[in-house]
Amino acid sequence: MKGPLDGIKVLDLTPFIPGIYCTMHLGDMGADVIKVEAPGGQRGLSNAMVKRVGGTRRLERNKRSIVLNLRSEKGRQIFYELAKDADVIVEGYRPGVVHRLGIDYDTVKKMNPRVIYCSMSGFGQDGPYKDLPGFDTVYVAIGGALGVVGDREGRPVQPLNFVGDLGGGGLHAALGIVLALYARDRIGRGQYIDLAVTDGVVSMMAQAFSLYWYDGVLPERGKDFDSGGLPDYNIYATKDGRYLTIAALLPSFWENLCKAIGREDLILLQSVGGEKAQEVKEVLQAIFLTKTREEWFSILSKADVPAAKVYELNEVERDPYVLQRKMITSITDQKTGKEDKQVGIAIKLSETPGTLRSVAPQPGQHTREIIIGLGYTDNQIEELKKENVIA
Repeated sequence: MKGPLDGIKVLDLTPFIPGIYCTMHLGDMGADVIKVEAPGGQRGLSNAMVKRVGGTRRLERNKRSIVLNLRSEKGRQIFYELAKDADVIVEGYRPGVVHRLGIDYDTVKKMNPRVIYCSMSGFGQDGPYKDLPGFDTVYVAIGGALGVVGDREGRPVQPLNFVGDLGGGGLHAALGIVLALYARDRIGRGQYIDLAVTDGVVSMMAQAFSLYWYDGVLPERGKDFDSGGLPDYNIYATKDGRYLTIAALLPSFWENLCKAIGREDLILLQSVGGEKAQEVKEVLQAIFLTKTREEWFSILSKADVPAAKVYELNEVERDPYVLQRKMITSITDQKTGKEDKQVGIAIKLSETPGTLRSVAPQPGQHTREIIIGLGYTDNQIEELKKENVIA
């Protein structure tokens, strides 16, 4: 069964997580994603970044890889040949780089007016911050997400990279590309997408801004509805040193919770605020410390209380729900025969589902295959290797 993007050719020039995650989704949905990688690999990276890059390599699944020196004239000519029939090009360099290399949208559009060209950057292609460097924590800080995440008395807490790199960047880019593909069928031409990760972060703060604009009160870490300020929507430690989260927001759920813990006297205290809310939280915390996380989850789930065990990653991959939904799965590496663990596909389409077809390629694994597809001979390929145009 073919995926919804079967037949769509994507050139992926993204060196960092936002773009890698975007094109992973396109590949999962059937697109032929060609990863155009620079020579040199991980040279010059810190040990921490080497691990980050290596760990991120799994997100290159369902892609083919070509190592191509875009700083050379012959390398650019090969890129142009690939771009002539590409449906989508995604690049993740700092603004101005693709223009200096001669692979920018205006150049490609002349040879392929139907191309959809997505430039992904931290702050977009214009504005006062466009030339500033940045990574996830910078984007979520400027977008407002970092400032609202944390404990009541503590400093802001970095929310991994799912708010900025993945949500603000990768998912917004994938959505933009699919929208542009849909629009191309109607207007007959491609278009340019200026995707700023920080724009995506601000967009994901829509509810927080709406609440702020409602009454003009700024959200405070650890004190508001979404950040631990309410007894009925919070995280509690349990007897075994683990954590349980509850979301008993509706009066019926709160009543179920109070009955389940044997404190029906708390039912009328659901809507209290200020110091009284803090007192109720302390009462609940003391109660939750009397049993283990597993015991409480069993009690609350049977009592129809929205609750969940706060998992470590090794627990997520064993959870029966996650396994049933195939959100942790694996692909067989055709070279080694080994199983390669993967996060599954969240968007489940009934007629054209996404598929996991191949593990992440080694850099340059498909260079010869791709170059031969352009009509190059073996002798020409060997000459290009000698000249460090391809690898």
